[in-house]
Amino acid sequence: MNNNSSKPAPMQPLQFTHRCADELIVRSESFKTLMQQRRTVRDFAPTPVPDSVITNAIATAASAPSGANMQPWHFAAIQDATMKRKIRLAAEEEEREFYDHRASDEWLDALTPFATDAAKPFLETAPWLIAIFARKHTLTPDGEKRKHYYTPESVGIATGLLIAALHNAGLATLTHTPSPMGFLRQLLSRPNQDRAFLLLVTGYPATDAVVPDIEKLPLDHIMTRW
Repeated sequence: MNNNSSKPAPMQPLQFTHRCADELIVRSESFKTLMQQRRTVRDFAPTPVPDSVITNAIATAASAPSGANMQPWHFAAIQDATMKRKIRLAAEEEEREFYDHRASDEWLDALTPFATDAAKPFLETAPWLIAIFARKHTLTPDGEKRKHYYTPESVGIATGLLIAALHNAGLATLTHTPSPMGFLRQLLSRPNQDRAFLLLVTGYPATDAVVPDIEKLPLDHIMTRW
């Protein structure tokens, strides 16, 4: 079903490249190796990143499947220093509340290996922030609400593609989720039907950046075969 009409969408031939089994294996191994090198970075360099790289990554994210093709997302790409400053101040206010009052001892203990605190200087240092919004519904030109379906799943898939696209381009990323994130909708002048889903920080890592020495669970812990 087309997202702009209640009529069936016109069909067109599928554009698909069929690859032999050997090529599938090589390509899957190569991409696995690339993505396993991705790490969450909290120390960024101020080095500029071309606008087209961010635009291409967001276009990749927008290719994600979505419930009934409603495409229930909006991506706000932020390069402006003044806006990044405002976002940092608002985020740190929420983070102080989190660390001082909202988070349980168990939650804080789980965060200990990552040495995080309420200070978020990367929100200003990194050249780009991408605020990802989940859209609950669309308003038609006559003001009628059109409900979106599987919104969290759809936006989650798009966000995964965005992270992969940025890493593939050669940039580092950080998923930042201050709670609550209502300030993003207000600062970025988004409509009421948009809910902040995630704030993605991206750019080059600082030359002295370090990351925690942690490991992912082995496949036999997360995968079953039938």
